[in-house]
Amino acid sequence: MEEKEKKQQEAMQKKLERDKLLEEEMNSIKGAKNAAPAKVTRAHIDATLERERLAKIAAAVRTKEENAGTKPPFELDEDAPLHENVNRLVAEEGAARSVDEALAALSTKDEDGGDKHPEKRVRGAYIVFEERELPRLKEEYPNFRLSQLKQMLKKEWQKSPENPFNQSTQTYNSARR
Repeated sequence: MEEKEKKQQEAMQKKLERDKLLEEEMNSIKGAKNAAPAKVTRAHIDATLERERLAKIAAAVRTKEENAGTKPPFELDEDAPLHENVNRLVAEEGAARSVDEALAALSTKDEDGGDKHPEKRVRGAYIVFEERELPRLKEEYPNFRLSQLKQMLKKEWQKSPENPFNQSTQTYNSARR
């Protein structure tokens, strides 16, 4: 019995120590959370900016009063050449004057209908070719398996004028007509 009571007391002491350590840890965590800076509001930021602006104005007024009798910090040179205002220049011929004209100038679309990206249509064109030619091949070679027929179709497709890669295209930087 004494052993049981002794074990119970030891268990209670260990539990109290654990609780005490847990509480200390929680307090230290709470202390760390409380140490975080307070939230800065828009009004606080505006007030700080206003104080800085007023301080700059006051400093400018003080320096102006101090330099009231002296000559200006810079002198105008009347002999210096005037620079041309490039904002009002008329654009050269062929230059884009709007966003639409710039996009048209950069466009890669050919006026003659040449195709720059045939690879985007190859799959669809092949499916149409296959649907049309497969029944013809089945009639010509009734004992062939479907895989054999498709191999034959693939070989014909490589030579077909319907294949977008077999159609003539222009290079991307060729002159426009």
